[in-house]
Amino acid sequence: MIPLLIYALVSLSVAETNLDILYPKLEHSRTIYVIENGPKLNVTAEQGKVVTRRGGNVTLPCKIQRDQQLPPSNKMRIKWTKLTSDYLREVDVFVAMGYHKRSYGSFHGRVHLQGSSLMDASLVMTDITLDDYGRYKCEVIDGLEDDTVVVSLDLEGVVFPYFPRLGRYNLNFYDAEQACRDQDAVVASFDQLHDAWQGGMDWCNAGWLSDGSVQYPITTPRGPCGGKNTVPGIRNYGLRDKDKSHYDVFCFTSFHKGDFYYLIHPSKLTYDEAVRACQKDGAQIAKVGQMFAAWKLNKYDRCDAGWLADASVRYPINHPRRRCSPTEAAVRFNGFPDKKHKLYGVYCYKENI
Repeated sequence: MIPLLIYALVSLSVAETNLDILYPKLEHSRTIYVIENGPKLNVTAEQGKVVTRRGGNVTLPCKIQRDQQLPPSNKMRIKWTKLTSDYLREVDVFVAMGYHKRSYGSFHGRVHLQGSSLMDASLVMTDITLDDYGRYKCEVIDGLEDDTVVVSLDLEGVVFPYFPRLGRYNLNFYDAEQACRDQDAVVASFDQLHDAWQGGMDWCNAGWLSDGSVQYPITTPRGPCGGKNTVPGIRNYGLRDKDKSHYDVFCFTSFHKGDFYYLIHPSKLTYDEAVRACQKDGAQIAKVGQMFAAWKLNKYDRCDAGWLADASVRYPINHPRRRCSPTEAAVRFNGFPDKKHKLYGVYCYKENI
């Protein structure tokens, strides 16, 4: 056995010598394996999703767990960013390092660290807006150590399909964004549409979503809506050209701080008369999103068709009854009548100061 081992070692030495002769420029390399004892910095969130409403305040959780063997540091950096709906980029929200703190863009003056302890990186957000909905990343950097956690901010609200006076399938993506904003709403996300579908939403017209896809929810399969023999679900047209493709849109809105009401008036009104009547009452003619929010979130119910700001005529029903949406609770749509027709009342909205 010993002579065999000696022979093997001599053979290996000769082989290495031959390699040096054949490849004089070949550099010798060495593999070094580094074994770590695990991360010395962890960032965690007690909740993966936080739910609030427009106008409310919320705390996005982010707690730091730091190895006690790490030397004390006064340069720990905490950074909060918001992920865009397509996850392709991040929007700066808040950065803190020691006494230096800064908030960005629409978050300026509305965000700060909870700071219950040195290991608390939770972010407090005030006066929540519709645009605040989404996913947020908490990143902590401490010397060579770093870690992140993602928290979702969800809003209580309602999704509604929308198309303007021009008719169906007339909105490119950017027109759709503006159409929702004009009605006190934003373009809905897929998650919001999915929640609405789970709640019974059934709509057979395709609409834009915030990620640039075009989809529509079906609870009762039927011929014109993907086929009668298909399963219920959200039909997906995929991502579409935001400039050239034209569809309807699914909008999302949440609670509002003002008062939505039907104006008691001695006579029916044209559209222009309706606008002036609300103004005379110290209000503005209500928007479609405000009606949907009042209907869904405040259970508003009124069996009177009335003008809205986009010159459509609608009325909200929570208690189905004869002549008032007898089969389902819904916001009933009477179309876009001639603005000169003196056939309808008006819904107004008064902001609380």
